[in-house]
Amino acid sequence: MQLEATVIDFAQRPQPPFAKDFKILSGDLHNKLNAGFTNLIACNGAKQSERLYSIFRDMEHEVSFTPLVLDLHEGFIDGELKLALYTDHQIFERYHRFRLKEGFRKNSQALTLKELTQLKPGDLVVHIDHGIGVFSGLEMIDAGGSMQEAIRLKYRDNDILYVGIHSLHRVSKFSGEEGGSAPNISKLGSPAWRNLKEKTKAKVKALAFDLIKLYAQRKSKPGFAFQPDNYLQHELEASFIYEDTPDQEKATADVKMDMEKPVPMDRLVCGDVGFGKTEVAIRAAFKSVCDSKQVAVLVPTTILALQHWKTFAARMKGLPVRVDYINRFRSTADQKQILADLKEGKIDILIGTHRLVSKDVKYKDLGLLIIDEEQKFGVNVKDKLKTIRATVDTLTLTATPIPRTLQFSLMGARDLSIISTPPPNRYPVQTNVHPYDEVVIKEAIDFELSRGGQVYFINDKVKNIEYVADMIRKLVPGARVSVGHGQLEGHKLESVMMDFIEGESDVLVCTTIVENGLDIPNANTIIVNEAQNFGLSDLHQLRGRVGRSNKKAFAYLLAPSPHLLPDLSRKRLQAIEQFSDLGSGIHIAMKDLDIRGAGDLLGAEQSGFVNDIGFETYHKILEEAVRELKDEHFKELFEDRQLARGATRYRADDCVLETDLHMMIPNDYVSETAERLALYRQLDNLKDAEELEKFSASIADRFGPVPAQVQDLMEAIRLRWSGERLGLEKMKLKQGKLIGTFIADQKHPFFGSDIFTAILRSVQQQPRKFKVYEKNGTLRLSVVDVKSMKQAKEALEGVLAVAARVEA
Repeated sequence: MQLEATVIDFAQRPQPPFAKDFKILSGDLHNKLNAGFTNLIACNGAKQSERLYSIFRDMEHEVSFTPLVLDLHEGFIDGELKLALYTDHQIFERYHRFRLKEGFRKNSQALTLKELTQLKPGDLVVHIDHGIGVFSGLEMIDAGGSMQEAIRLKYRDNDILYVGIHSLHRVSKFSGEEGGSAPNISKLGSPAWRNLKEKTKAKVKALAFDLIKLYAQRKSKPGFAFQPDNYLQHELEASFIYEDTPDQEKATADVKMDMEKPVPMDRLVCGDVGFGKTEVAIRAAFKSVCDSKQVAVLVPTTILALQHWKTFAARMKGLPVRVDYINRFRSTADQKQILADLKEGKIDILIGTHRLVSKDVKYKDLGLLIIDEEQKFGVNVKDKLKTIRATVDTLTLTATPIPRTLQFSLMGARDLSIISTPPPNRYPVQTNVHPYDEVVIKEAIDFELSRGGQVYFINDKVKNIEYVADMIRKLVPGARVSVGHGQLEGHKLESVMMDFIEGESDVLVCTTIVENGLDIPNANTIIVNEAQNFGLSDLHQLRGRVGRSNKKAFAYLLAPSPHLLPDLSRKRLQAIEQFSDLGSGIHIAMKDLDIRGAGDLLGAEQSGFVNDIGFETYHKILEEAVRELKDEHFKELFEDRQLARGATRYRADDCVLETDLHMMIPNDYVSETAERLALYRQLDNLKDAEELEKFSASIADRFGPVPAQVQDLMEAIRLRWSGERLGLEKMKLKQGKLIGTFIADQKHPFFGSDIFTAILRSVQQQPRKFKVYEKNGTLRLSVVDVKSMKQAKEALEGVLAVAARVEA
């Protein structure tokens, strides 16, 4: 029996195209409403529906629709149900984004940081007071009759220093520049280390003074205050085809806030390769154009100028903006025309190399200067920029990661935004280390070409680069192979690069010239020949050239087999292979970039100091110098920040505790020595009660109920914090008595503060328990009858509580 085909009409039509025209959309919604339809707009987030509302509000159109937070692939109109459901991504004509399961990852630093900071016997370490020594393990020592664990450091002439577990925060692993010369081991008791620290501090202070002075001048000059965002700005941002990462959102908000202030902006945006800095710049540029101000985008290379021009023009398509670029490949007639148009205000955004700061380039009304990778420009360009910068809003982008640590200490000299979250839909680059093998090379290239992609082949020797290119032509006969290196004349090199960008060649055999910022989403395989000769950060930067789209990317590192390699090279290749996760490789590869970052930010001569005293110590000295400068010379500038910091100004920076109480992580609780040391260091570096609670919960979770000795250790941390708030730099808790030594510097603002007066008064109210006296030129506080850490902490808390009442 044959069934007859039945046609069922669902009376549904797909969502009509609106071509980003909100007038047509609002008319359509209006008509649908009059015809008795329910209007729904599905947005993938509440923020997007707010944007829609604000666009209609700015256009002063009355529209009625119900927003749904729902991720739909396509919109539709259903005539029977009288329902019109539209999707935001079709309205704005952008990709419908799919999501990787984990959403945004905050970089999981635990593994890498642990790897980096884990001390192994033989490692160089820096003690802030005693200098550079060699770590030689954890040891049990007798401290006034009770056993405690301490770390053993070896100094010159085999002198030994034991550092108690409460002073571990004063010890850090030495990190100098990779490949730098090994530092000298210090001599205990000699003044050399102190002198080196003081010399460094004087230099750092002079440098920081100039930076802060520049910042202060800029803050006192009038700038242009931009208007808040209008509907065109909302439209541009909503049409971004990817989802903003939380860091990107914050950076965009920071930049806009700076632009709306009446003083010139000077913000630095740092982010790893491909983390979306350009989008932040595009939004800022458009905001400037919305207020009829021109924008200059300064880039280090001609290729980048062209690449940025393409990106900017594509993002602003259909908006009332004229974007152009100038570089040495534009004909003289073109350049002349561009400069004339710029002077008359016909060009809104001009992108170019240092040509932009030449004398003959005149702007009608420049409102924003965007500088990409400032450290790559020469001194005279930087000097010219300084003069422009004084009055024009400036946004600088860089991919050299500035270490988080430095960013805090430089808060007073630069406004910083850091983008450290990778965009969603990004896969980590799969990294494999192989011995040199033509079969591996052939397969890698064949696979990439079979999916329509392109390949970088890095060969850092110019003399055999043509030979390598011929070898690839033989292995993969159909591939179009081009060769690029720094010794080609400019024009030739640019055309090789441009062919690769345009997809005219499949394999680019080149030296490390591709390291700087080339963005080719279609190139997703990189092969590095003789990878053992590259530094970690170079390998990381090279690997960052691929994996810039949602395709899986591959990095092949060709090197001799591991047992033939020197120790350092082997470790380097293992590290880069292990940490191929997004953003986690940063911590490893950036160790030496931390130091480069310091050099870029503060000037090259700084790297020398970093090598002498280690990055951590350098950073502590820098922080101290900036703090002193703020207190001594720039009080007015930082008045609002000083108020916020008020409490911390009147306290000790650090408090060292010595005790004869039996405190340690017992062997039968955590048996692994390296793990115990890591826990001691983690505990010693905690900053507040909330972190301490988390630490306690995590060890209970990992190792079981927390034993009494470990609880005592945690009380000791609380005691140290109380000591710092009381202005104590050192505390000794022995034989039931606590003796605290106040800050040694008698000119410290602490002694002139109300809190110090209040502490003295509260101590006078309890003469039996407390006594303040002077010994060897320092002021001391003694507390009697304290049998445990808890009692000692409660006694100091009591003084603080009375002091707070007196102060109030």
